[in-house]
Formats: sequence, structure tokens, C-alpha cells
Amino acid sequence: MTARTLVLLRHAKADRPSGIADTDRPLTDRGHADAAAAGAWLLASGHVPDLVLCSPARRTRQTWHSVAIALGGAGSPKVQYERELYDGELAEALDLIAAAAKESAAEASAGKSHTILLIGHNPTISQLSAALDQAGQADSDGLRTSGIAVHELPDEWHAGTVAPLRATHTARAD
Repeated sequence: MTARTLVLLRHAKADRPSGIADTDRPLTDRGHADAAAAGAWLLASGHVPDLVLCSPARRTRQTWHSVAIALGGAGSPKVQYERELYDGELAEALDLIAAAAKESAAEASAGKSHTILLIGHNPTISQLSAALDQAGQADSDGLRTSGIAVHELPDEWHAGTVAPLRATHTARAD
């Protein structure tokens, strides 16, 4: 069996400037630093993504950018900006994962590990982690900013299948 992993990352701390649309909210300085810490944790824990599914909102794109810099030259993932991760709900996120998992099955059957990183927003990202891990290990308060939940994708994964929670981490810059 080959390893297939789904990493859920809530965007880093964002600013709320007046007169700026929600989709255009930027990260704070702390948010940039915490996102870099998230990337460093992903690298150190061996969860370098092959595919990134990211909301197109500015704060999620900036989170990915800081994570990517921290990953350095480790891997060169395909990045997809998915509108459903900004304005969709749990069902849309599950559909995106199901499609990505189906594509990653070919990689896994070739004996390669495959990691999908999904960067999104609350409440959907926390609901997603809780829905995937029906053993109830997910924090009942949900993912905090720069919060990471690592789930194991079973070989035959589709929407509605359990993906056990294997690790959690809240990235903070020191």
C-alpha cells in the first residue's frame, strides 16, 4: 500500500482593513510568519504536497506563497485555485477532494506517495476535518489560523469515505 495524504490548512492570520472586500483581505505580518512556520512544519514532517487546492482569496493565496517559500526546493506541486473553497460549503470541498483523490490514485498505484494540500477557510475547513475523521479526534473548536490537520486517504476514497486524522499542528512563528 502506498501513502496518500490529505493535509488541510486553514489560512494564516488575516487583516480586516476597512473598505476592503472579504476576498481581498491580506495576511498580517504575523500571518506571513505563521504561514512560513506551517511550511517548515510540513517539510520537517514529510508532508510536502504534490497537489495544492487553494481558495482564490488573497489571504489563502498569500498563505500558500509563504508555505511554498518555506518548502524551498522540496517538490514542485501542481497548484489549483478553486472558487468552491472560498464560497462553497462542505459538500463542494468533499467533491474537490474526491476528484483530486481519483487523480492521485494513478500516482499511488505507480508506487509513489501522494500528498494533497488544501488551503481554505473556516467554518468549512474545520467541518471538513471533522467529517473526514469520524473517530472524533478533531478538535471540537476547529482549526485555528495556520492550523493543520493531516488525514490518511484510503486507496478507494470518494466523498463519504472516512480519512482518519493522523496529526494536527498549529503553526506559530517563534
